[in-house]
Amino acid sequence: MRYRHLGNSGLEVSETGLGANSFGEPGRRDYAESKSIIYAAIDHGINFIDTSNVYAQGVSEEYIGRALEGRRYETLIGTKFGSKREHGPNLFGGGRKFVMDAVEDSLRRLRTDYIDLYMIHRPDTRVPLEETLRAMDDIVRQGKALYIGVCNFEAWRMVDAVWTSKHGGTSPIISSQFEYSMLHRGSEAEMLPACRKHGVGVMPYLPLAAGFLTGKVDVSGVPPEGTRLALDANQSGRWITEKNLRAIAALQNWASERGKTLLELAFAWLLADPIVGTVIAGASSPEQIAQNAAASGWQLTTEERDEVTAILDAHPIDGAKTYYSVAGYFGEQVEVIKG
Repeated sequence: MRYRHLGNSGLEVSETGLGANSFGEPGRRDYAESKSIIYAAIDHGINFIDTSNVYAQGVSEEYIGRALEGRRYETLIGTKFGSKREHGPNLFGGGRKFVMDAVEDSLRRLRTDYIDLYMIHRPDTRVPLEETLRAMDDIVRQGKALYIGVCNFEAWRMVDAVWTSKHGGTSPIISSQFEYSMLHRGSEAEMLPACRKHGVGVMPYLPLAAGFLTGKVDVSGVPPEGTRLALDANQSGRWITEKNLRAIAALQNWASERGKTLLELAFAWLLADPIVGTVIAGASSPEQIAQNAAASGWQLTTEERDEVTAILDAHPIDGAKTYYSVAGYFGEQVEVIKG
């Protein structure tokens, strides 16, 4: 496993990260499975675990905290706040009260004294960004978080956060997390250039397009039983189209000619860009962890990445959406009467 600095920070993250959004979800990963996956990740050199206070209503954080007792020093934990976990005043979003309460709850569930990377899960357009950043800066100054980042931001809003923190003298934004894969490239027009310009590390999630880039879906378009695409009709309907299957076949052919798999290509293509810090990928078993960890070992040349990109350009993809959260997420507001 190789490691990279996340953006301009001194935080060294494994090129492959572990996404924990399935931990604790009904019908997905129970505690025993989650623990075995976490331990496999550590054994394969994966040091970054990505979670949120809303994953499985906080159970994901609880599982991680239980599993890491005695092994916390071997890992970096990134968690998030802001998404709707509960409904009601001061129970979600970017307001100072919620942010300060949320970090204490996450620390308790994670059974740790500090969070390595604390992230805004999505922008709260109801609240001045400066208020959220000031609260996060206080959390860093208190030693409850080491670094801060953003998730699901538009490029302009990420740049605004960088500018606001810089000119306000608060903790810098070191990372931006958003959906990015060979099949989902909407961030390339603005977000990626902005991250390069400002030294913000990129953390792609859904790098395998919900498993479509594992190559397990054959020409029939039927996903294997038990896979995420088989369990999630929204994701399968989004990705499994005749046009996309042709793109997958072309990518598989290119990889197989070089003795590699489509999954390995999916990681290698992302990691060929040095602004990418760690690729956040979930796993259903220790065996899948081993595959994900090994995938980062393939280093594409500039020419090879350009060849793959040319294949993608020649096969327009169905199902690509915005790489960021829509601003209407917090549209169902708590009614506030001022007077």
